Amino acid sequence: MARRDSKHRVLRMGESIRADGKYQFKYQVNGKPKFVYSWRLVPTDPLPAGRRPCLSLRELEKQIGYDLDAQMDPSRKSMTVLELVDRYIATKTGVKPNTKMGYNFVRNLLSELDFGSKKIGSVKTSDAKLFLIQMQQDGRRYSTVKTVRGVLRPAFQMAVDDDCLMKNPFGFELAGVVVNDSVTREAITRDQMRKFLKFVHDDNVYCKYYEVVYILFHTGLRISEFCGLTIGDLDMENRVINIDHQLQRTSDMKYIIQDTKTNAGTRKIPMTDEVHYCFAAILEDRPVPKVEKMVGGYSGFLFLDKDGLPLVASHWEHRFSHMVKRYNDIYREQMPKITPHVCRHTYCSNQAKSGMNPKTLQYLMGHSDIGVTMNTYTHLGLEDATEEMHRIEELKKARAEMDKLSGKERKVKQSQFRVV
Repeated sequence: MARRDSKHRVLRMGESIRADGKYQFKYQVNGKPKFVYSWRLVPTDPLPAGRRPCLSLRELEKQIGYDLDAQMDPSRKSMTVLELVDRYIATKTGVKPNTKMGYNFVRNLLSELDFGSKKIGSVKTSDAKLFLIQMQQDGRRYSTVKTVRGVLRPAFQMAVDDDCLMKNPFGFELAGVVVNDSVTREAITRDQMRKFLKFVHDDNVYCKYYEVVYILFHTGLRISEFCGLTIGDLDMENRVINIDHQLQRTSDMKYIIQDTKTNAGTRKIPMTDEVHYCFAAILEDRPVPKVEKMVGGYSGFLFLDKDGLPLVASHWEHRFSHMVKRYNDIYREQMPKITPHVCRHTYCSNQAKSGMNPKTLQYLMGHSDIGVTMNTYTHLGLEDATEEMHRIEELKKARAEMDKLSGKERKVKQSQFRVV
């Protein structure tokens, strides 16, 4: 005899009703029993008082049937976004500490937001877009939104690859969804660089950092590469800087040696006379500790703190911040924000303005993609274009003058030849 509910409706195979009046449907995935529940059998059934809105059991059965036909596990769609991100992060073994910090940042952020508890099966493309838009409207920076999306997109793609979802709701381009209001770290002008260097050189407090500031402005080194330099990395005789590693400090204050940011980051940089002089001064002033601290097999770092540990990027970033503040406290004409990375960008910009071959500049900067280097050339503005136009005009005039003089000389010689 067929089973019926309280309204005498015949229940299908797998359907049943519990003692509390809730309907359930039992099905199997890979031989394991799965269940879905609803307070309504069909869409037209009224929702019992005090119960949250939900799909009817028959609607859920249709969804399950569609998912099973697509060879997807319906139960996995009930995984939360945060659970999915945790699962994704668990697959990313062997990543660099900075990358791991980025993953944890996104994970902790999602744990505080309602979106993190959302079921992945209910996330539509419009939901994903509205979530990112809302983040920016709530005051999150574009870089933060981009970082979050940079984790959610591959995490949801993993769910698609695992046959949990049919489509990646984050598979859209970020441009056009949120506004890129991030401030590009601009290079400072040559005049600003000269003024800042002169200030550091003459200042009683910060003159001891002059050589470092000069080197960063004239080598384009990443600050982590500079911090990782040891005495053995400086070939003072042949005037070459050997770059094959970088020094970093993790969030738990652990010092680590890593490979360069990219394979192209491993390079040898020639020293100019001035850079060579600065390194010689650093080596001469470097105190010799009783015991050289070793990090990842390296020792003999150029700058050490009071505990004999090498200085890291954050040390120099703070010092640059203090130097700029002191400059701006003294002079009416304010200096823009200058960081070690601004020094690197300024070096790249200056070399591009000087007409250096892009491939040469790519090598010196340690860029793996020539497009990154070429962006420096495209960032040149009206002032640079005007200067270049004037330079070309002066060159044309000089050539014309040379041609004119050369022509006169020929005429003189020809007339003399005729007279003879």
